[in-house]
Amino acid sequence: MNFNTSVFPNAVPLIAEEYGVSQQAARVGQMIFLVAYAFGCELWAPWSEEFGRWPILQVSLFLVNIWQILAALAPNFGSLVVARFLGGLCSAGGSVTIGMVADLFQPEEQQWGIAFVVLSSVAGTTVGPIVGGPIEKYLPLQWNFWIQLIFGAVVQAIHFFMPESRSTILMDKRAKHLRKTGEDTNVYGPDEVKKPRISGHEVMITWIRPFEMFVKEPIVLSLSLLSGFSDALIFTFQEGFNPVYKQWGFGPNGVALAFLPILIGYILAYVSYFPFIIKDKRIIAQKGPDALPPEHRLYWLLYLAPLETIGLFGFAWTSLGPEYGIPWIAPMIFSSCIAIANYAIYMSTIDYMVASYGVYSASASGGNGFARDFLAGIAALYATPLYENVGPQKYNLEYASTILA
Repeated sequence: MNFNTSVFPNAVPLIAEEYGVSQQAARVGQMIFLVAYAFGCELWAPWSEEFGRWPILQVSLFLVNIWQILAALAPNFGSLVVARFLGGLCSAGGSVTIGMVADLFQPEEQQWGIAFVVLSSVAGTTVGPIVGGPIEKYLPLQWNFWIQLIFGAVVQAIHFFMPESRSTILMDKRAKHLRKTGEDTNVYGPDEVKKPRISGHEVMITWIRPFEMFVKEPIVLSLSLLSGFSDALIFTFQEGFNPVYKQWGFGPNGVALAFLPILIGYILAYVSYFPFIIKDKRIIAQKGPDALPPEHRLYWLLYLAPLETIGLFGFAWTSLGPEYGIPWIAPMIFSSCIAIANYAIYMSTIDYMVASYGVYSASASGGNGFARDFLAGIAALYATPLYENVGPQKYNLEYASTILA
């Protein structure tokens, strides 16, 4: 899903040329996907708690893939925007996969799963630009969407063989099996005894739950806004890569490879959590599951979060370019610092919410996904004008990143 959001910016110049619109107008396709994705996270997550993770993810992936076909074959710009909107709205996203981690692990054991899911999510936003550079240079516009479709089809095929993880669905299936085999004809699963299975009132409650948690739960609101602003900063500063690295003569492929330090930063941040996870597991094994409160999951974030501001300041003033004797690797190093902080913010906030909300973690983390995607979607419209128009012409790149810092 995140790959679909991050590979699109490479299609912006081609969309402008193909449909005769400005590049700023072409970015509406990026914005509309992310904003719709924000609502998709909230709308799909609670249904996975009612009907199971497997069918919801399969339906979501199928619909997203269908809309990729419409985007690739769009006869005009309006059709493309509609396809992107529907694709974003149909994206179940990370909130459902985070809920699966809560299904599979006890709160005291979930950190390994959360850490990997978060790495997969943020890596998707980085792989997109890395792949997108060569797509932009060597392939026509339609292939940006065909490649998204290929990725989506492969992921859906792999997921098809994954088992259901939602406990209530598994108990329903077990009860049906016991009755069918005659082992116990009087046993029923928790959802089987509900008649009707879900009422109109429950439909509204299910839909409203993640939005209600986002507004009424201080934990969900504050941590989601923190995570959302961080994601918006990441999407915004990445828009500066093109003009920044062109100063060193980087072409589309070179700019694409400039995203590798961000991926490296994410991996370093992921590995940095290992000692804390191992230590926490040892303490819990010795003293029991209540030895460490959920708030303990935020500890490492206190030390890594400042790297986002440090990284943005560093990226800003190493963007002065070779004219000032600055090597091209300098802004890349600070990009890695930003990535480390962004991973830590996402990982720690999600880990804390899953530990705090248990079986309703998908709805809680849906608020996190909503904030991240909505604010990133808004950033898609102002990011490029920010880097082009803020401050004196000679220092507009530096001023833009400094404002973000």
